[in-house]
Amino acid sequence: MKKQIPNLITLLNLLSGLIALVYAFDDNLQMAFFWVSMGIFFDFWDGFAARTLKVSSPLGVQLDSLADMVTSGVVPGVAMYQMLAHIQENHEQYNVTDETFYMKLVPFIGFIITLGSCMRLAKFNIDTRQTDSFIGLPTPANALFILSIPVIMSTTQFDILIDIFSNPYVLVFISVFSAFIMNAELPLFSLKIKGKKFSDNKLSIIFLSICVIALVLFKYTAVPFIIGFYILLSIIINKTSNKTI
Repeated sequence: MKKQIPNLITLLNLLSGLIALVYAFDDNLQMAFFWVSMGIFFDFWDGFAARTLKVSSPLGVQLDSLADMVTSGVVPGVAMYQMLAHIQENHEQYNVTDETFYMKLVPFIGFIITLGSCMRLAKFNIDTRQTDSFIGLPTPANALFILSIPVIMSTTQFDILIDIFSNPYVLVFISVFSAFIMNAELPLFSLKIKGKKFSDNKLSIIFLSICVIALVLFKYTAVPFIIGFYILLSIIINKTSNKTI
């Protein structure tokens, strides 16, 4: 039974992703964001449980990626599809027509996020460099960024953010860029807890503490800036340290 505890946590990640997917198809992207966040919470702890119980296994590694493919790959792709499809109602303000812009095809560009996530997860499983850190933006971080967009648009008081995220060209750029940054040769530090000692997890704990404070102060609006800060901080650490993360 002890060996199955991490796998059970991973399956809770998958279940959360499936629930999020139902809400995303139903165009309830705020609830989809909530369930993706729940899935990522379980994803954060399954590896920790496996290391703590000393029951890590190849099965757990594969199961983790399969669950992430749904929660952090398929769901953000569907969410971006929904966002692009809805802009069709107001596309005249962007000087595009049905023939040149939509043709019922452009919303499907959102699924490039899913394709990029699939490639990212497959590379992660065979890349021995990613045992203690990441190469490219992790799919959970990218999923949080994508799913935060519709929540920000429905809750923010800043009109400029609404204007930015309701622009179809911006959403298409975000879709393509997210697929790129997930697969870029960019070393990023790991956020997962590696042990019980504070010294082994100092960077992760400090960063996560800053994230909590930012979320309390700025709520959902903080999410894109947290992801950007994560990438920037990793680049700074790589430039200033003697070795790559």
